[in-house]
Amino acid sequence: MNTILTINSKELRLNRFPPSNDKNLQAWDSSDEYVINYLVEQQLQPSKILIINDTFGTLACALSEHELYWQTDSRVAQCAVEQNLSDNFLYPSIEYLDSLTTPSVTPDVVLLKLPKSNALLAQQLQQINQVMGPNTQVIGFAKAKDVHTSGLKLFEKYIGTTTTSLAKKKSRLIFSTPTAQKLTNDDQQLIEWPLENTDYTIANHAGVFANSKLDIGARLMLENLPSNLDDGYAIDLGCGNGVLGLMLADKNPQATIRFTDESFMAIASAKLNCDNAFGSTERFEFDWHDCLSDYDYDQADLIICNPPFHQLKTVTDHIAWQMFNDAYRTLKHGGKLRIVGNRHLGYHIKLQRIFDNCTTIASNSKFVILEATKA
Repeated sequence: MNTILTINSKELRLNRFPPSNDKNLQAWDSSDEYVINYLVEQQLQPSKILIINDTFGTLACALSEHELYWQTDSRVAQCAVEQNLSDNFLYPSIEYLDSLTTPSVTPDVVLLKLPKSNALLAQQLQQINQVMGPNTQVIGFAKAKDVHTSGLKLFEKYIGTTTTSLAKKKSRLIFSTPTAQKLTNDDQQLIEWPLENTDYTIANHAGVFANSKLDIGARLMLENLPSNLDDGYAIDLGCGNGVLGLMLADKNPQATIRFTDESFMAIASAKLNCDNAFGSTERFEFDWHDCLSDYDYDQADLIICNPPFHQLKTVTDHIAWQMFNDAYRTLKHGGKLRIVGNRHLGYHIKLQRIFDNCTTIASNSKFVILEATKA
């Protein structure tokens, strides 16, 4: 459902992606409005703007007259900005950057929406440190409740002298002046930990879910992975660091495994982990993608999934619905979808509705493993 934002002398029709019929959800928040209005009020006329973590493309649309360098970890966010620019007939000079690519230019202004973790914030600030000039204006923005001293210290460490604005509509801006020493390299920081009951070590980039330990839902799933795939084709949907697909490959050495996730850092982590575990990624495929949209019909023998039940900070089930519907389309007849989820989410109801069957494979006090077969 399109909603209208009037800002920077523009009337923008903006939509979340994937589209939602929930009238309470919109494609921007008050911190987006705050930072855009600040640029207008200060009459700043930057040539090159680096925009980081623009969740649905609101900033790209509002600032489309500038030369934009637009960086995200999220394939869904990139789909959103492309759709919203098209819907508003905007065709800016824009270069899309994934989260592990450092921009090749020195921006006049950097607009950084605070990410969900300080680990990811630190990595993004290190990238900014690599490209900022002495006159680059670095502006962070977020809901006021998400601006913490720990994050401000990271701005001080990697950028320089840092102050904050007054709060407006429960949002706040962060101003950081480039005075910090330039870093000598831009090596990406990896978090590593041993995978219990195996000889494997799992490596994660900063933005990946459960990047410091095995989450308890995945632990139950690992105990209930099939070992009868032979030379079949399987997909680890929403793969994260790839631990489920990796162990599926361990149990099925002849199978081809495809890893897909909307997080670029997740795909990079999964690829690294498979290479480290098996010395090669020859029988694996890796895809930075929005669920299984545009995948061919009837191609997979098995799909495994640990679906999210939120988008950003919004609790929602529409991503799980998309995953399950995409899985049904992508599976061969007789193919199986095996998922893990919190018991209270009621995924069995969705699977029953889509597949007309659902079997409980295993459960504990918090989680359940469910399997549905495409007839």
